[in-house]
Amino acid sequence: MSILAGMAEWGDEFTRLRRDFHMHPELAFAENRTSETIARLLQGWGYRVHRGLGGTGVVGSLSQGTGRRSLGIRADFDALPIQEATGASHASRHPGKMHACGHDGHSAILLAAARFLAETRGFDGTINVIFQPAEEIGRGAAAMIDQGLFALFDCDAVFGLHNMPGMKTGVLGFKPGVFWAAIDKIDVRLRGFGGHAALPHLSRDPLVAGAAMVTALQTVISRNVDPLDSAVLTVGAFHSGEAGNVIPDTADLRLNLRSFTPAVRAVLVDRVRAIVSNHARSFGIEAEVTVTPGCPALVNDPDETAFARRTAAEHFGSDGVADLERPMSVSDDFALFLANRPGAYVVLGNGEQSYPLHHPSYDFNDDTILPAASYWVKLAQIYLA
Repeated sequence: MSILAGMAEWGDEFTRLRRDFHMHPELAFAENRTSETIARLLQGWGYRVHRGLGGTGVVGSLSQGTGRRSLGIRADFDALPIQEATGASHASRHPGKMHACGHDGHSAILLAAARFLAETRGFDGTINVIFQPAEEIGRGAAAMIDQGLFALFDCDAVFGLHNMPGMKTGVLGFKPGVFWAAIDKIDVRLRGFGGHAALPHLSRDPLVAGAAMVTALQTVISRNVDPLDSAVLTVGAFHSGEAGNVIPDTADLRLNLRSFTPAVRAVLVDRVRAIVSNHARSFGIEAEVTVTPGCPALVNDPDETAFARRTAAEHFGSDGVADLERPMSVSDDFALFLANRPGAYVVLGNGEQSYPLHHPSYDFNDDTILPAASYWVKLAQIYLA
């Protein structure tokens, strides 16, 4: 009997579990209900469970036979501060919180795989299923690693996946080397001198200065980054003032930077600092720049990626795999796992008609749960043969 056939009766059960996670989304480092549900299930299936790693993280460890190899598979489980607009019967019950990135599905997939591995024991070694908090703010992986993840649960390799809207349902995508981008965040506070809108000459307007900065910052990519490299600079928030007849005292900008190499990453930060500082000076205002470094670029180990791809092709056939030629400008702190252990991150098709990630109408495709879980089982069985 195939792995997927052995799971066939679980379809409704794990769809209900995924939708339960979806109805009860929890933000970074506050995933208490989700964490407890995961820990309870793993413990019931016979895993040695470690709670609270990295705050709300959960690791389940299961050993079988005499093999000394160990494998880690990771899923994230935090939600986003988004008001859901799916209209689904399983929509979020918590206003302003939503699983708009599919972490509910990632967790359901790994739980289904964990159950099958526990019930069949078709491996020789140790499987560590890692459920990570706070991926959306880029801090969960670091928290788990800093608190001893790999000291407590040594892994010879680590693997993870992320669903990808726009890809055919269930297809797995692979790319060795640099795959997902590094991310950095920059907050800018501009301090001017407010006043009456009718008397602008008596003020130092931080709003106009900020508007000029937004325009100038668009030149960083086009004029400071090698055209053969890739980078993204987005000003995602600009807040200043409350009334049309008042010049405000302050303005706040929030920036998001994406890059693929350390050199380009440094250029982006340096140029943002310079543009903000010099524009502020030219407008006679003060500027405070706060840089919050995020995770590095996600780099897949070539050998482990080739292994993961071979496993998928063997399991699903050639139509079930896709070779991705280009990196993706999204980011994931699984990059830190791969900076500590060899492994690979793969993408899972969520459907060609799926709403994009982080959209209020996005929903995870439940049809992918058991096939993706069967892939994790197959990968574990081969790796821990």
